[in-house]
Amino acid sequence: MENKAITILGHTLFWLFNYWLVAIGSDFNWNGFTVADGSLTYAYIYGLFFNAFMFYIQVFWLYPKFYKPKKKRVFYVLTITSIIGISFLESYVDTIAYKYFSIDKPFSCGLISSFLVHITYTTAGFYYALKIAFKKSEILKRKLIEETYKTELKYLKAQLNPHFLFNGINNVYHLIGKDDDLAKETLHQFSDLLRYQLYESNAHTFLEKELDYISKYIKIEETRRGADIQLDYEIKLENPKLKIAPLLLIPFVENAFKHCSNHMDSADNKICIILKEVEKVVTLNIINDFDSDDTSIKAGGIGLKNVKKRLSILYKDLYQLEIQKKENKHIINLSINLQ
Repeated sequence: MENKAITILGHTLFWLFNYWLVAIGSDFNWNGFTVADGSLTYAYIYGLFFNAFMFYIQVFWLYPKFYKPKKKRVFYVLTITSIIGISFLESYVDTIAYKYFSIDKPFSCGLISSFLVHITYTTAGFYYALKIAFKKSEILKRKLIEETYKTELKYLKAQLNPHFLFNGINNVYHLIGKDDDLAKETLHQFSDLLRYQLYESNAHTFLEKELDYISKYIKIEETRRGADIQLDYEIKLENPKLKIAPLLLIPFVENAFKHCSNHMDSADNKICIILKEVEKVVTLNIINDFDSDDTSIKAGGIGLKNVKKRLSILYKDLYQLEIQKKENKHIINLSINLQ
């Protein structure tokens, strides 16, 4: 409503300035009408009306209704007809004004100039309507992107990994009686993860919350895998109040644990995670060992496809992602500019 009011005010001021410039603030002589004898001051009232009519008939009727692939011929016919018709009508009104102001000018005097002026205002109206249509298209495109993002976020929230849920609950179960304090801490972290994933991860979230979520996830996996893996991770940030799209980084971390090799010697099952934010740029570097016969990692998972799509939507030209496989190591290098 505010933008609409500003637009109306802007148009009103334009036409008022247009009238003042031509009919009052200058010494125009238009087809016999002059400012000196006051005739142009009156004649330009209807002249301006016809000019505005040619402009707005394009904006509100001809362009929106007929400038379509199957109706363009009708559009051009109606546009040309309206220009000719209004030009003749204005010239006819001019003859009446000539008689009133005792001006000796023929009917054809203003016909050509009126025709040229109406072409100008019709063209201006066409390009203005084109601009509005483009703006609406961009707004619609943004809304579709937002709806796609919201839908994918809902899907991501609903896509709770059943293996993670099962292993987390099972891990807590086995800790009860052996290490009750660790069982309580793990269960608390597990409930925090679910709460964040289901309720707290809105359109954008604070970076510190997202990294805290990832940190708790890593600790749960560390407890679950225990001595089976060699885990090295580092999480640091400079600007905790930066905003980031939620659940964007976790699929990469989750995949590292999911596809990490399972050799007898834990030295062959390494996972290294470095997650930092420096000067509003988030970098995630992950290296994990994997079994060469693990076909699932070659195909890629739904989670990675989903996060790649979200990255392209939300951070179009602000991110870089490299996924490599070297020997038995899977490498992720991701950077996102949050500025």
